[in-house]
Amino acid sequence: MDIWKKHQRCCVFPYKFWYFQIHRFFIKVVCLVKRLSDMIRVLFVCLGNICRSPLAEAIFTQKVKTANMQTRFKTDSAGTSDFHIGELPDDRTIKCATKYSLPLKHRARQVNRTDFRDFDYIIAMDENNLRTLNNLKVRYGFADKEIHLMRDFIAETMGMPVPDPYYGGEEGFEEIYHILDEALESFLTQVKSTHQIYV
Repeated sequence: MDIWKKHQRCCVFPYKFWYFQIHRFFIKVVCLVKRLSDMIRVLFVCLGNICRSPLAEAIFTQKVKTANMQTRFKTDSAGTSDFHIGELPDDRTIKCATKYSLPLKHRARQVNRTDFRDFDYIIAMDENNLRTLNNLKVRYGFADKEIHLMRDFIAETMGMPVPDPYYGGEEGFEEIYHILDEALESFLTQVKSTHQIYV
């Protein structure tokens, strides 16, 4: 009888051990899913995804981190064209990001169908990309999805583009840095108000 009880205890112990391990893992997964579902997803879009949109992503990521809100946001960038898929940002973008200590870790990709499903805010750098995105959202079955212009978050610059610096010099990248910095500050303020984020 004692041997049988001892055998039972030996069998029950590993069962309990693995039960609690699996339970703990399940709780972690549930918490992770909840945290991800609570995140605000922002996608910045330009033509080739090597100049304006990766710089916008980097600036916004830095602002969110500075405000201690990095767990509330997921940011990414993409291009409407397939010109530079898989490439690193333009050298001048990298130089500008380095100057302002921006976290620039990105390879160019093209906008796809799941972006319209997954992102809460899709922000175009100019009217041409806005038009392309509006056509794509209809084609992909997301006709009601609102697409924003980057500079529409400041009343005085509504409808104005973020100029494409690709064919110019380094001064063009410096210019768009300041344009993006101002627009993104206003965007972040509005998002915090809309989603009632208090830090």
